[in-house]
Order: sequence, then C-alpha cells, then structure tokens
Amino acid sequence: MFIITEILPLFTRGLLCFKMKCQKIIFRFFFIGIIFLLSACKSVAVLPSKTPVKKVDVSALASKIKAKYPKINKLRSRIRAIYDDGKREQQVIIQLRLETQQKIWMSASMVIPIAKLVITKEGISFYEKFQKNFFKGDFRLINEPFNTSLSFNDIENLLLGKPFLDPTIGRWKQISNPQYYILIPQGRKSNFQPTLFFDPTSFLLKEQRFLIPGSLQTLIISYKNHQRIQDMQIPQEIEIALFDGEQTKKVTLDFTRTELPNKLYFPFEIPEGYNQISF
Repeated sequence: MFIITEILPLFTRGLLCFKMKCQKIIFRFFFIGIIFLLSACKSVAVLPSKTPVKKVDVSALASKIKAKYPKINKLRSRIRAIYDDGKREQQVIIQLRLETQQKIWMSASMVIPIAKLVITKEGISFYEKFQKNFFKGDFRLINEPFNTSLSFNDIENLLLGKPFLDPTIGRWKQISNPQYYILIPQGRKSNFQPTLFFDPTSFLLKEQRFLIPGSLQTLIISYKNHQRIQDMQIPQEIEIALFDGEQTKKVTLDFTRTELPNKLYFPFEIPEGYNQISF
C-alpha cells in the first residue's frame, strides 16, 4: 500500500520530469543542429587572394567590395590634371573640395586662376576667365554628347573610386579572368552598361569600362593607385580614356595633398559682365 500511495506517485513524477528534461535536451540539440545546418548552407566568405576565385559567390563578393568603399563626409585635394590626345599634352592644376551627397567644387589654374566649377544634385555651374563666359544648367551638358544619364552621384563615385552601378543591387555575372574579378550586370536596361574590374586582394575597383550607346566609342576609367587616409583607401591616380576606334584621348588625375577636413567652404560667384553660354 505504501508503494502505491507514496513511492509510485514519486516515481511517476520523476519519470515525467525525466521525460520532460530529455525532451528539452533533444529539442535543444535539434535546434542547434538546424542552426549549424543553415549556417553550412550560407555562402562561404570571400577571402583575399592573389588570383580570383572561379565561380565565386557574386553576392558575397559584392558585399565585400562595398565594405571597402571609403566612408567620408568631406574631402579636399590638389589635383594635377594632364590632358593627352596623342598629339599634345596640357596640364592644369585643380583644387578639389567635395562634400558627399551635397556639392563638388573645383578651381582650375594654369599659373593663374582660369575657371571655377560647382556641381550639385540640381545641376552644373561654371565660369572661365579667358573669354569671360559662364554656364548654369543641368546634366545635359555632359549627357547629350554621349547619350548617357550621368548624375551627381556618378561623378562623386568616379572621384571616390566607386562603380557607377552598385554590384550589391540586381543580378551580376562573373567573367572569368586570371587577374581580376570582372562583373557585368544581368537583365538591366540602361544606356550605360559597365564592365567592372576588382582587385582580388584588396577588393578595390581597378577599372570601369563603358560602351557609348550609338557609337564605337569606349569610355575607360582606371584607378592606377590608391592612398591610405584614416584607414580608408582613396584614389590617388585616376585615368579617364575615351577610345573612338582609332584615337585615344585621356585625362590623368593625380591627387596630392588629400585631406579629410571637418569644415569646407565653397566660394562661387559669377563675376559681373560675363556672358551666359548654352550647349
């Protein structure tokens, strides 16, 4: 009787507790197993290497590339710009000031100041002192000759070493190459279709190539060198080349004295008596 009334209930309760603990343990192991299984199904991290990985996870690569973008607010630099059309060279010194997503300011000189330029999201303004002309208008100034749709963001990205199109957005395809990760967009309708080249060790953008719509011209933007400033990689030498099938015209931008100041000023006022021009 004692066994029935006292021990059996205790044994039953103990057995139930034991079962409940086992169920909890089993559930925990099952849950942990699911986590490991899902983790194993995720993309393998893209690691730096001397040569590109064949059939790389493009999504993981794009995330790695974007993580290398310089995260700056303001930039100031002195640029030595050299124009070369194969027949002659001409050099201009440009003072650059840039506030991301706000304004790009340039002052050009050849011994003496010759021109100033301001670019915002709304448009472009500049004046030049030789013939005392000025322009105020939208981005058709640079888009109509090439049948493109460049914006403020594109020009800013060019100067900061970022691609015109974000490889983390949309579908991209890897093109096999022994030296670079090469990406091209898939299923995207755009006048400007880029081919992007990335370094497999640093994941920095090395080159952007574009076919100019309706022509035989190719625009090539190459990033020859980078400089490390505040643990960020910022372009030090950019080469912009336009090839028409026969002749190449190029501009080389050599960035010196690059700084990331806390404050910047953008003085710009069109002098009186200048003539407005249109294109």
